[in-house]
Amino acid sequence: MLLFPVLYNITLERTKMKNTKRYLLWIIVAGCVALMLNSCIEDGFTTSSSDVLAFNKDTVAFDTVITMQGTTTKQMVVYNRSKKQINISSIKVAGLATKGHFHLNVDGVRGDEFQNVEIRGNDSIFIFIEAKLDEMEKDEPTLLEDRLEFVTNGVSQSVLLTAWGQDVVRMRGDTISRSMHFTADKPYLIYDTVFVKDRATITLDAGATLLFHDKAALRCAGRMVANGTAEAPVTLRGDRLDHVVGTTSFDVMSGQWGGVIFTPPTMGNVLNHVIMKGSSIGMHCSAGGDTTHCALKLVNCVLTNSASTCLATAACYVQLIGTEISDAAEEVAYFAGGKISASQCTFANYYLFKVPSLPIVNIFDVEFSNGTIGKIKADFNNCIIYGLSSEINEGTLDDFNVYLRYCLLKSAGTNDAHFINCIWEADPCFLTVRDDHFFDYRLGNESDAIGKGNLDLCPAEARYDRYGNDRLVSGAIDLGAYVWVNIPEEDGN
Repeated sequence: MLLFPVLYNITLERTKMKNTKRYLLWIIVAGCVALMLNSCIEDGFTTSSSDVLAFNKDTVAFDTVITMQGTTTKQMVVYNRSKKQINISSIKVAGLATKGHFHLNVDGVRGDEFQNVEIRGNDSIFIFIEAKLDEMEKDEPTLLEDRLEFVTNGVSQSVLLTAWGQDVVRMRGDTISRSMHFTADKPYLIYDTVFVKDRATITLDAGATLLFHDKAALRCAGRMVANGTAEAPVTLRGDRLDHVVGTTSFDVMSGQWGGVIFTPPTMGNVLNHVIMKGSSIGMHCSAGGDTTHCALKLVNCVLTNSASTCLATAACYVQLIGTEISDAAEEVAYFAGGKISASQCTFANYYLFKVPSLPIVNIFDVEFSNGTIGKIKADFNNCIIYGLSSEINEGTLDDFNVYLRYCLLKSAGTNDAHFINCIWEADPCFLTVRDDHFFDYRLGNESDAIGKGNLDLCPAEARYDRYGNDRLVSGAIDLGAYVWVNIPEEDGN
């Protein structure tokens, strides 16, 4: 009867011995790992003058910086290639740029000067740099240079800091009640909303630039005249002149500012060679139901990249000549009632951030508050309507006074009383490459729009496109806003 307890005790002792050996083995393994890690990490500091820093770039370059306004943050990486730790005795900006200030963030700590910054062997740290420039007292951009200096083991190293400073004329919620010129001397930076009152005229000289801060807009009840040229267009855009990331410009970002709104009793607005981009609502025009007098005329303009619609009109007379209207989260253009005349225009939608669900051009009648209906009357001649969504409203145009003559369309269809000599299931072969964030609506060599227009439908003001190319040189009219220019095969897409 004593046999079983004895066997049990023997078994228990053996189990304890096995567990003890297992624990000892784990302790030995852990000790070996610790020794290996300690042998890989060198805790000592190198003091050799040959052990210095390495950088991922030799220049930190800011794009055009608006003076008296902060910039985006640039970054660089500082490497210690030595096996031992390294001590950077000093990191600071030299202070050579008397009109500028470069501020640092070293490995998560903000400041203008740092001492005794340590980097472990074969490790690195990040340095973040911001700039704020004083006024340059010049019209043209001015280059500022400074140096980010490092002292390590008695050795001095530096990285070049550069920024182009641009002075601006600042406008904060101004109301313009009489005629005013916007010159090309220096850009205008608009905060809030600028109001142009009835009977006031603003004239934008060739080369004038209006920069709009976040949510800023221009509201015009008076008149706007833009005298841009092919060589010196007028520019309306947001005030972010730098890059979103890497080499990607802020030009790809919509919704950076409000937009331009023409409100009654506005009339006689004429815009030549205007480039408007990156807005939230695009350009709106309403003239209170007057379709006899032209409220808005766009010649060789570009309205592009809107977070909603690039051009919206209501019950007014609008002329579009040689104009590109492109890339919007909704329609690129919608016309509610009124009279629309579009010749040699390109309506295209390859909006970057989503595939639009609305048609590229939306055309409909409008109902006024008194219950009356404002009928639409629209003519599209020698135009291109093309993109990721349908060209125009679904259904027939039988109930609308709308006509498309010699227009290029992506859809399959047939000509009828409203679609006259149109080119169906065609491809304009735009130079645009959406995946590469490259948007250019000129025609490729294989474009179906080349030579397909009607000369009689090309108005005299459309003879030259916005690049100055003559539509009449070849004797055949290309469709859309741009004259086709042959691209040598090695340079083509």
